[in-house]
Amino acid sequence: MPKEMRCPVAAYSRGEDFVNESVTVLLPAYNEEENIGKTIKVLNASYPDFEILVVDDGSTDRTAEIAKGAGARVFSHPYNIGNGAAVKTGLRNASGEWVVLMDADGQHDPADVARLLEYRGGFDMVVGARDKGSDTKLHRDLANRVFNSLATYVTKFKVRDLTSGFRLVRTATARKFIYLLPNTFSYPSTITLAYLRSGRSVKYVSIQTKARKGKSKIKLARDGVRFLLIITKIATLFSPFRVFLPVSFLFFVVGLFYYLYTFITQHRFTNMTALLLTTSVLIFMMGLISEQISQMRYEHTDTHFDS
Repeated sequence: MPKEMRCPVAAYSRGEDFVNESVTVLLPAYNEEENIGKTIKVLNASYPDFEILVVDDGSTDRTAEIAKGAGARVFSHPYNIGNGAAVKTGLRNASGEWVVLMDADGQHDPADVARLLEYRGGFDMVVGARDKGSDTKLHRDLANRVFNSLATYVTKFKVRDLTSGFRLVRTATARKFIYLLPNTFSYPSTITLAYLRSGRSVKYVSIQTKARKGKSKIKLARDGVRFLLIITKIATLFSPFRVFLPVSFLFFVVGLFYYLYTFITQHRFTNMTALLLTTSVLIFMMGLISEQISQMRYEHTDTHFDS
């Protein structure tokens, strides 16, 4: 086994209260026959007591066969549904009390699993945040900065890596939010905002990732705009007033300045001014209503699904 991939089993045992809690490593996979076998073998060697669960999302290659041969428990979708759908299947079927979510493409170092587990006693979610030493592309780094800034604004919490697919969650807690998760690659964004919005704690741990082997399934031109729209939708879902208030304020300021302009130049109050100011009030009231609906959703979740 390569030296950089070794991880002493004892490393994840810190904290006597958590030693006996079972762990599932969940690997959503789609056409990863080149990487899946090696990843599973390293995980099994480093953490022999962990369940390795692979959800094959309708692969057209030998991903499922290789995963089974390497010793993983495998669930297979009949066709490709999406990365988020594979994660939801995995969360429903995981036997461990904790679930480590990681990519099957070789980007994440199995040694970092132990580093996430060190914090499970004090946080509801532990996320591996890619640092500057990671082998990532510039355009994706810039896009992630935009996403992180938007998420930080919405949650009032410093989000270091919104789209990281490497994270640790308690199974029972994560299952409460399955109904919110999309079937696409944006599930990390959704579950992060869901945890923060519901008052749960999140810890970021710096990690370094490697360049994936094979062709990436994410296309910047196709998925970049979609990611931005999804994050905006998620922000509206979890903290609507943080979205509605700036828009309302913008209409109010434009309406006010337009009124001053028309009053000075034409000495009258115009229909456009009335429209802008009225729109500002309507958006503000919609934001208040949306905030109340969002709050009731979380009260309903906590009442019916607490473990």
